[in-house]
Amino acid sequence: MSKKILSVALALLAALTMTAQTVDKAKVTTNADAAAKAGESLKGLENGEKAWKFDGTIGLNAAATGLVNWAAGGKNNVNGIVYAKLHLLYHKNAIAWETNFDTDFGMTWIQQDEDPLQKSSDNIKLATKFGWEFKETWYLTVLGGFQSQYALGREYKTGYNPGISKWLAPSYTDISVGIDWKKSYKGADFSIYLSPIAGRITTAYTGNAWNEKYTKEAWVAEGNDETLWNETVYEVIKTTNTDFASILKDRNGVSYYDVNGVKQYDRNARAEFGLSFKGSIAYAYKDFKIGTTLALFTPYAGKGNPIVDPYFQYSNMNRHFGQFDVDWDVALSYQFLKCLQISLQTNLKYYPGTLIADANGVEKERVQFKGILGLGIGYSF
Repeated sequence: MSKKILSVALALLAALTMTAQTVDKAKVTTNADAAAKAGESLKGLENGEKAWKFDGTIGLNAAATGLVNWAAGGKNNVNGIVYAKLHLLYHKNAIAWETNFDTDFGMTWIQQDEDPLQKSSDNIKLATKFGWEFKETWYLTVLGGFQSQYALGREYKTGYNPGISKWLAPSYTDISVGIDWKKSYKGADFSIYLSPIAGRITTAYTGNAWNEKYTKEAWVAEGNDETLWNETVYEVIKTTNTDFASILKDRNGVSYYDVNGVKQYDRNARAEFGLSFKGSIAYAYKDFKIGTTLALFTPYAGKGNPIVDPYFQYSNMNRHFGQFDVDWDVALSYQFLKCLQISLQTNLKYYPGTLIADANGVEKERVQFKGILGLGIGYSF
């Protein structure tokens, strides 16, 4: 009897042990699976695509030339340019928001009596676009942009240097709705944007204080006695459209002209409705970066054709459909030794209606080009 009882007890104990082992094994398996999934999730967070991405390049390019008894001639000079190219991207699910900010400012010192300190570079360019991906790589996009400069620009020449540009004179503000195609391939990011619903506002704003200050400065430079300056003289100059503000408005195509090309009045801004295109390529390989952007805009109407408000009539005789505002930027940079950087930046512009004087003072529409090759302190991130 005791043997039977002992046998039953041993059988029950074995069954309980096996059950416990089965339960423990199931728990261990479940916990292991959960740990594996958590590990994969953590790895995805560490190595996967993040919603926010911020990168760019900032730096200072400087150069100095020192000459002593140099037979070939020349002057001692020092020049420096501070620049920044910043890119912020938010991309999650079907939403993409991208912002680019490019800016630079440079000065040059030349060892000479007249105009030893001169501005060499001045640029502000901000662009942002918000898109909804309705099909893979295709986005319905709203785009906004702004371009201007920081400080007064002068035409450097022998004698008096007249002002030729300033903050908001000119400036270009864009807003548009269109389709954006975005694609990444082998380390390069491509974007092509087309908008049939695009607006551009061009300004040549000069406040009364600025206008009187630089109008007086030019008047005195012509040989007039500064003590004779008064409001009557100022009003006469404004009436003849030879004041600082009128000159800036004419040069930037903001003044209103009728269909016969006769100037009617000055204004601070010109608004246009037209077609916009923007294409860009960005590529990075280790410490080398290259990017290029081409932006085009053309108004649908022009040659004085009126719309409801005469303030927004298309004013310049050369601004009509097919006459494109062109902005083409190229930037290359290579970083070495952690903090040293060599860079090349080029900017090409052509704006119908923007008048630029040559060495003989003849004003006409011209292609604008700027190139900056620099070696200096820089940081890419």
